[in-house]
Amino acid sequence: MVEQIRGRLLAPEARKIAPTYSTAQLAALCGVDKAHVSYRLTKEDLPSGRLTPTGGKRIFELPELRAWTRTYRADKMRPAGRPAVTIAVGNFKGGVAKTTTSMVLAQGLSLRGHRVLAIDTDPQGSLTTLHGLLPEAEVSEDMTIAPLCDGAEDDIRYAIRSTYWDGIDLVAAAPFLFSAEFALPARQMRQSDAEFWNVLNAGLDSVRDLYDVIVIDTPPSLSYVTINALWAANGIVVPVPPSGLDFASSAQFWALLADLGANLDEQSKDRRGKHFDFLHVLLSRVDSADPAMPAVRQWIQSTYGEFTLPVEIPKTSVTSNKAAEFATVYDVQKYEGSAKTYKRAVDAYDAFVDLVEQSIVGAWSDGAGSEV
Repeated sequence: MVEQIRGRLLAPEARKIAPTYSTAQLAALCGVDKAHVSYRLTKEDLPSGRLTPTGGKRIFELPELRAWTRTYRADKMRPAGRPAVTIAVGNFKGGVAKTTTSMVLAQGLSLRGHRVLAIDTDPQGSLTTLHGLLPEAEVSEDMTIAPLCDGAEDDIRYAIRSTYWDGIDLVAAAPFLFSAEFALPARQMRQSDAEFWNVLNAGLDSVRDLYDVIVIDTPPSLSYVTINALWAANGIVVPVPPSGLDFASSAQFWALLADLGANLDEQSKDRRGKHFDFLHVLLSRVDSADPAMPAVRQWIQSTYGEFTLPVEIPKTSVTSNKAAEFATVYDVQKYEGSAKTYKRAVDAYDAFVDLVEQSIVGAWSDGAGSEV
């Protein structure tokens, strides 16, 4: 049934296709006006897109847009000699928009010119599904981190595949990835000097010069795989809806992570301790009509202070409808509903991506970290 639904939603090609972009959208991402784009086109040194048959409007394919943003946003691109910044998106509780946040972050950063590797470590494979693949039918073991976890591979390059979205490559996930939760401790028992928490981190070493940003979507639990994702990361983004249960769950997340970090630091070979370049709490699925929301928002902001991002992702029909269509707001070519509602959702995600990009650029600049 899932396969039939996907076929209907993605007809006629039955696969995902990236949207095209107008001159105005390209200009906004480049930080210039439309007149400047028209002027630059006369130099013929950047992709010129194509004119539509009716109306003569100029549209750009995603690879063309990315060529422009890399040129105009050169000061925000990864400096030579600096490795990719790895970001883990995590929370112990499901239903907090963790996977959507991971996908939108990867798409938004690629639109801004960055080359992104998206890694799905959740056996449910939701991030994989958002890339247009059915985990149960189209994902094989060699497309996942499973061989890395059981020791069959020590370099993640075997699992990387290109996607429908230019600038994003994917390491997929599928239900059989649950086996990694047994493979990692079994490997630790076989090799006393192994570090089960560092397997993914070591596997990423060979690709940190090939990508600008690595985004890891984690399972909604403190599992062996989640620990690997967190210890491979330079930064953490934790989506937290403003509800009492989600707030309590996020508190458990940080408490357990801190305790775990102290224990693993004692077992680590280098004994340097785990550091993160940034920690961000994102208010997600914010329902302005919920009477309890203002109070819980205040709890979250009081608890996390400067770690709370100054942006809120609204709970709108745009995000829920797109999720039902195996897509995000960045996949929309033309929204059929309220333009105001759509703009509110896109503006929020754009602000989120911009804030995380600032942290990424800062990590490249100084490399300073905050200890857990």
